[in-house]
Amino acid sequence: MTFRELGIPEAFDAALARMGLVTPTPIQAQAIPLQLTGGDLIAGAPTGTGKTAAFLLPALVRMLKPATVRARGPRVLVLTPTRELAQQVNRSAFDLARDLPRVKTVCITGGESYINQNRLLASPYEILVATPGRLMDQMQSGRIDFSRLEVLVLDEADRMLDMGFSDDVLEIARALPADRQTVCLTATISQSVHDLSAQLQRSPQRIAVSAPPEQKVAIDQSVIFVDDIAHKRRLLGHWLTDAATVQAIVFTATKREAESLAELLDADGHSTVALHGDLPQRARTRMLNQLRRGEARVLVATDVAARGLDVPTVTHVFNFDLPRLAEDYVHRIGRTGRAGASGVAVSFVGRQDLMVLRRIERFLGNPVRVNAVVGMEARFNPSDRSGRPRFDGKPGGARFGKPAGGFGKPSGGFAKRNGEGVKHYGGDAPKRFGGDGARGFGAPRGEADGNRADGAHRREADGNRIDGAHRRESDGNRADAFRTRANPERRSSEGFRPRSNDAFPRREGNRDQRGAGFGGAKSRDRKGY
Repeated sequence: MTFRELGIPEAFDAALARMGLVTPTPIQAQAIPLQLTGGDLIAGAPTGTGKTAAFLLPALVRMLKPATVRARGPRVLVLTPTRELAQQVNRSAFDLARDLPRVKTVCITGGESYINQNRLLASPYEILVATPGRLMDQMQSGRIDFSRLEVLVLDEADRMLDMGFSDDVLEIARALPADRQTVCLTATISQSVHDLSAQLQRSPQRIAVSAPPEQKVAIDQSVIFVDDIAHKRRLLGHWLTDAATVQAIVFTATKREAESLAELLDADGHSTVALHGDLPQRARTRMLNQLRRGEARVLVATDVAARGLDVPTVTHVFNFDLPRLAEDYVHRIGRTGRAGASGVAVSFVGRQDLMVLRRIERFLGNPVRVNAVVGMEARFNPSDRSGRPRFDGKPGGARFGKPAGGFGKPSGGFAKRNGEGVKHYGGDAPKRFGGDGARGFGAPRGEADGNRADGAHRREADGNRIDGAHRRESDGNRADAFRTRANPERRSSEGFRPRSNDAFPRREGNRDQRGAGFGGAKSRDRKGY
């Protein structure tokens, strides 16, 4: 099938040829004919499958006919969640409309000068690409007239909802003509996308396209287990010194970590730039241009670069921190393996990331291959490849390769005190937890983020230990609801029963000789959880 057979006229042949678009992708083959009929549409397809051309080409076909309403304003509005994606859509619209008469595209996003944007909005244009926040600012100033709008496109609608733009999108839609065509493009058709569609669209057609098999194998995905952040940095440095790594994008969880990691890599001799949401648009554009021109070899970024960034020379993607959402993992690794090339995606996984890894593998439908660097293997290496540690709070069972019978359990076993069901350890020397030297409480209570809580020293994402205190509160702050060696009382206002100091034998003037969470006299009150 050709684009001409889909209904795209001859006027686009030269532009399609320049962009290398010869054969329509599955999403284009299904979405273009439906949009040409003028009906509403929800289309789901993975990243890199050609969604941008799938909605731009039908919208541009409308530009071949004059508008039915005389006004100065856009005929097509494209909303995107990020500035980078908006700029990519703007470039694609410019390339596709290059041979069309009187078709101009304007892009307005946050972080750019209002003066320049006001000048662009004052001139005639047909297509407006915008992020919701800046568009609402310009709408409130009265600089945009939507009276002749014909098409509203929501690009990456799932991401827009994840970023909290649903109210803004609904407010923008209320200012648009009711007889418009509304097209919703998304990587995943979730329930929230359906709820948004019910408020914006009228009997929309629904299509869902999966990635073709050749695209699925284009990216070599692997997982490397790590012990701490220092281990991550050593492994990342190893990969970046490999000549096969031409250009790389390193994804971190926070803006601060992106800045600090970029500084460390740059000091190690890797030409590195950082990209995150706090940077002004001019700086973000400069960083991306340095990457595209080859002046920077490594880009350290948050999820602002997970969508809409198209640099064909990127050979490697590193998940320094795993994303919280499985969909974001797919978008991150989609920054490599572009334009039919192969790519490599490496994810660093610590103990606290096992549950996140399992969600990602469920979303992908298959486990990610485990890899290791010879001489830099992690001490942490769960034997259960499903990535599901048994954080069930029960003694015994094999976990992380530990034989049945539990770990941290003293030979004396459990005992009960005062008939209240309060368990304590009455045995002698405890065993070690997992061979990493950290002392456990027998059956560390697991939480959703995979961290060890309660009886063991809790290990944070940065590898630091919080000693001498058991975490009690869901917000992770150390407050009055924990016991210390110096003050074993628990405040009754927090729902904990006070205990006498006699239950905690100490040596005068010295630290308690017993480890936190161990000892025949120490006990735990389960009522506080």
